[in-house]
Amino acid sequence: MTGRTTLITAMENAGLVAVIRARLPDQLVDVGKALQEGGITFLEITMTTPGALGVIEQAAATLDDTCVVGVGSVLDPHTARAAILAGAQFIVSPTINLEVIEMGHRYDKPVVPGGLTPTEILTAWEAGADLVKVFPANHFGPRYFKDLLAPMPQLKLTPTGGVDQDTAAEWLHAGAACLGVGSALVQPQLIADQDWAGLTDLARKFVRIVSKARS
Repeated sequence: MTGRTTLITAMENAGLVAVIRARLPDQLVDVGKALQEGGITFLEITMTTPGALGVIEQAAATLDDTCVVGVGSVLDPHTARAAILAGAQFIVSPTINLEVIEMGHRYDKPVVPGGLTPTEILTAWEAGADLVKVFPANHFGPRYFKDLLAPMPQLKLTPTGGVDQDTAAEWLHAGAACLGVGSALVQPQLIADQDWAGLTDLARKFVRIVSKARS
């Protein structure tokens, strides 16, 4: 799966991006396989993970072709380029950096910068963001998306922070294009226990929630 337009459409259709942060990078391929088995195919490996570039390279080479590996917590264009060369298919940032957007698009990769205020979010969108990550979304909740989209319906927004089994459907009903889900899905205890079956089961629950909310 290649090409910026194809990737961003697939991400929206999937509805879920698993945000993976871990202290033990050797387990991340197992995490990816468990999530993929549960129906989640978009994986965001954050740069806060030790050896993140190596993990991205390993995951991109090892996981099934239907699994799309991206990079998160990108703060500068040099990191964006390094991650793309390692195999990242999309770029996510907690902030707006215009050079990161330019770098991602130079390689025909979707870029999802972060913003919180209406001005930040519109600035990111007008700078070419493929989606805008509203972060940290948990401080405002799904109603904030409705308030933003009322005067700016052209925006494509995705929340990170505050997305769990209880709120996932609410975010989608409020207009989220897709959901970024961190520890509520990629639970540290499941990883510590190497409970890959439990992680797969949890992934399936999130996939069912998204499917039901969209139906």
